[in-house]
Amino acid sequence: MDSVNTSFGWLQANLINILYVILIAVVAFWIAGLVKKLILKLGESHDSLDDTLFQFFGSLARYAVLIFAGLIILDRFGIQTTSLVAILGAAGLAIGLALQGTLSSLAAGVMLIVFRPFKVGDFVEAAGVFGKVEAITLFTTDMITFDNQHIIIPNSEIWGTKITNHSHHPVRGVDMIASVAYGSDISKVKAAIKKVLDADPRVLSDPAPFVEVQDLAASSVDLLVRPFVKGEDYFAVKYSFPQAIYEEFNAQGIEIPFQQI
Repeated sequence: MDSVNTSFGWLQANLINILYVILIAVVAFWIAGLVKKLILKLGESHDSLDDTLFQFFGSLARYAVLIFAGLIILDRFGIQTTSLVAILGAAGLAIGLALQGTLSSLAAGVMLIVFRPFKVGDFVEAAGVFGKVEAITLFTTDMITFDNQHIIIPNSEIWGTKITNHSHHPVRGVDMIASVAYGSDISKVKAAIKKVLDADPRVLSDPAPFVEVQDLAASSVDLLVRPFVKGEDYFAVKYSFPQAIYEEFNAQGIEIPFQQI
């Protein structure tokens, strides 16, 4: 009976505090949700900004509001929050040291999303991997290689190395080398290469294709062939033209050098 009276007495004495806590909790959850929605709407209103980053900032702001409300509630019941904040800070430091690699990838992920060196769908060479970007998250980047491998790379490895975005420009030059024997008529060789280029509708006329002698090698005259194509045609042209040039050289009797013993 005494315990019941004690509990009732504590409840009566702290009724105002309990109502105050409930009110703070309800308002805090409402404000936290509102702040998150406002941040997400800000991201949606700008097409050039990435939604992933605003999802992260929205969640971060929501938890910050709830933590602040929790500290107010504890202070209402007379609990010293100064020492609690110090303990949380020390715990956060310890966790941060234990998760250095993860936090490094998080920071790199934020940098990738903010500066956007590439986007989903681009063909990219980074961290020793060459493939199509499938997804960009705060911690990792997913890539699909040409042999259909799904590779997940920590963002810290990508941000700390050279990034080559093959899809950044809509028009690209395709560099190839065509070698012919010494004594070949270079004008005839250039005409043969130009014939192959003109026959392919994927090759653009503006910028004009580039065909010039690049090097006088030990046993061949090497010509640099650079047609300009749309980005999506780059690899198709790069891997189909050598055969087309070879067949045209054969048809016109142009000698292709090879090592003889």
